[in-house]
Amino acid sequence: MLDRKLKIVADENIAYAVHFFAALGELVLLPGRSICRADVQDADILLVRSVTAVNGALLEGTAVRFVGSCTIGTDHIDLQWLQEKNVYFAYAPGCNAQAVVEYVLSALRALEVDFSESRIGIVGCGNVGSRLLRNLHERGADVVGYDPFLEGSNLPLVDFEAILACDVICLHTPLTKTGAYPTFHLFDQAVINRLKSNTVLLNAGRGAVIDNIALLTRIENHNDLSVVLDVWENEPAINGDLLVHVAIGTPHIAGYSAEGKLRGTEMVYEALCDVLGFNQAVSPVVLGGDVVPYRIFVDDAALREQYPIDGPLAFDRLRKHYKPRRECVVP
Repeated sequence: MLDRKLKIVADENIAYAVHFFAALGELVLLPGRSICRADVQDADILLVRSVTAVNGALLEGTAVRFVGSCTIGTDHIDLQWLQEKNVYFAYAPGCNAQAVVEYVLSALRALEVDFSESRIGIVGCGNVGSRLLRNLHERGADVVGYDPFLEGSNLPLVDFEAILACDVICLHTPLTKTGAYPTFHLFDQAVINRLKSNTVLLNAGRGAVIDNIALLTRIENHNDLSVVLDVWENEPAINGDLLVHVAIGTPHIAGYSAEGKLRGTEMVYEALCDVLGFNQAVSPVVLGGDVVPYRIFVDDAALREQYPIDGPLAFDRLRKHYKPRRECVVP
């Protein structure tokens, strides 16, 4: 890419950033939400997570030629702008899929969902949704998926109407506002009002797939849904009233396993090395911590305790200082 020393600006919360990227050039670590154009003016490489909006407003006129997002999603990235400006882009699809599956299983266990008596619908059958579908099927659950982009696949797919009739609905879609099947407010007031009483609604995809105000309205008027939210509209400034009413609420940490974070950074590092023509030579990362089943109510309790006091600061703090859990096969 260059014959001089590279300058790399990275979100300080990218796991193992120093381990992987420090040897490639000058590494500057900054809070992801506050990265601005001045920070990247003379940077060659920008590494982010989901909290940094990467677009022309941030990068126009800068030296950045490679953007890497150590996350599974791209809704914070203006892909068209990067392509038009010939800026390389890499991300980490599927890196934390197993962690999210374990999160969902922990939530359903906590709500005492009987897999043998419930029909489970999964909206979005990409890396996470398809893995969850297979896992639940292996456990004997009656599980179906909805994903209009996968028609003709061998997955047990149904239409959206059939999903709304399920006892449990799990959302694992990206956030899109254009195209044939936009997901922004896919679950709007009309759809939410059609959910049958006692439905379990779980969102571990993107917050704005559910209209959070509409969801709060349904809960306040009827109080007949069991809602699990790991993702929220307007993070980190989530709706405090909705937090009070959900069955389980967590601060966007469903995918925060040690293995998932490591995979995300590794995938972007490997992509960058390919672009630079470097040999991928770093020492292996040894993960610590106990490998035990995830306990979702610990994270739920922390958010309920801290958000009413510190609001958005608490949401971000819980994410920043989250001790990544180890992935573990859930019994």
